[in-house]
Amino acid sequence: MEDENEGIGELGVKDGNGNILKNGDTVLVIKDLKVKGSSSGLKRGTKVKNIRLTDELEGLTGKIDGMKGIYIKPEYVKKA
Repeated sequence: MEDENEGIGELGVKDGNGNILKNGDTVLVIKDLKVKGSSSGLKRGTKVKNIRLTDELEGLTGKIDGMKGIYIKPEYVKKA
């Protein structure tokens, strides 16, 4: 049985370099980003592990040390 988000990667969610992203990939942030509700932001080169693609906003979430519930648009990351 397939995960309900498995098909999203096949639809073509692409990173900033045009690579297709899938659930479970590791990506790097390619631009310094501000984070709402936090005094610190995400610096360029920050690793986001075990991403999950979301179909609601055409973006992704993942694990980042010290932060929870971060949503990132795919154009601001590249596949590691």
